[in-house]
Amino acid sequence: MVDSVTLIGFSLVALGIVCAPGPNMMYLVSCSLTQGKKAGFFSLLGVVTGFVIYVIATILGLSFIFETVPLLYTSIKVAGIIYLLWMAWNAIKPGSESIFEPHQVPHKTFKTLYFNGLMTNLLNPKIAVLYISLLPQFENPHNGPLASQIGILGLTQIIISISVNLFIVLFAGQVSHILRDRPVWKMVQKYFMAGVLCLLAFNLAFDKKK
Repeated sequence: MVDSVTLIGFSLVALGIVCAPGPNMMYLVSCSLTQGKKAGFFSLLGVVTGFVIYVIATILGLSFIFETVPLLYTSIKVAGIIYLLWMAWNAIKPGSESIFEPHQVPHKTFKTLYFNGLMTNLLNPKIAVLYISLLPQFENPHNGPLASQIGILGLTQIIISISVNLFIVLFAGQVSHILRDRPVWKMVQKYFMAGVLCLLAFNLAFDKKK
């Protein structure tokens, strides 16, 4: 089992990652603003499926592959740090837009929205960093089978992600209008997100794999 302190710590990390702007959030916001909440729901189902696939892959021994090939693990970790810093820069660079600025996307069927949500998540470096580099930091051999711990941590991350992303789908329009009408809040949101991304990159850079 996972002790409460570890679970709370991991939950905070998972919350910070899902709240930071990235491909999943951008896709869900765009779909919800341009095609409505129902389109956002189907896109979110695809994103959630991607999380489930990551959990299963981790349980089946994804971490073992990186133990066997340390260079591969290090390469992905470095790529994750660069990606997080790149996202931070894009959030605050001159001319940058808020994550809640409407972006037109082609009108798609619900099946296509689901598939695109799935692929957006599977190819999302931010989620790969979470499961490959950060989740192992919360495993403890003394707390029982690692597969069970991964399952609990993975389920926790999925619940947190569903909660945050569902809020985004439901209220993307309202948040977009608020930020558009209040430039100061828009600026605060951009710098806050950039700060979260930089903090995650810093933690990832100095975390050591157990």
